[in-house]
Amino acid sequence: MEQEAFQNYLNSYLEICPELEKEELEYIRRNLTLTSLRKKEFYLKSEQIQNNMGFVHQGLLRSYYIDESGKKVTISFIHENSYAADYPSFIQQKPSKYYIEAIEPTTMVNLPYVAIQGAYSEYKNFEKYGRLIAEQILLKKQARIESFLFENAEKRYTDFIQKNQNIITRISISDLSSYLGIERQSLTRIRKKMVENHF
Repeated sequence: MEQEAFQNYLNSYLEICPELEKEELEYIRRNLTLTSLRKKEFYLKSEQIQNNMGFVHQGLLRSYYIDESGKKVTISFIHENSYAADYPSFIQQKPSKYYIEAIEPTTMVNLPYVAIQGAYSEYKNFEKYGRLIAEQILLKKQARIESFLFENAEKRYTDFIQKNQNIITRISISDLSSYLGIERQSLTRIRKKMVENHF
């Protein structure tokens, strides 16, 4: 499992930045560790400093915060071949405001913050990889903001289904309604309407 997970992680680097050299990949591999999480176990808790960048090899997590009324507000679902991180907190090494919790048993590949900083200093291609990842994160965040600004609840739901076929049956309606910013009852009505219209 460990070697398969590490190789999957390295392959994800090459998909984004094929220029990475053998020496650079070997540096990354030397610094990797593996974490297994049970369902409902936390990868990160609010007020913790995230010391490792997490990559999901197998499993599913959600990231959320707790609002003033004590309600859990889901901000993302993190599935296979995706990173689990509160990026601003990770980059600045400051306490997070978020929780990252396993929805199902999950295997994570970890790369420490100190190793990432060392790679930036030592390897030029790693800097390029970091920039490309940062651009992807920015585009995803912008798309989510614009979905709330310019789309209604039904459009947000249909877009989510189209883009997340691999996880739609793995998440609860409560978590999904929280993520989409829709009351559970409203989401149930939207789903029923779509079934009736043979979506």
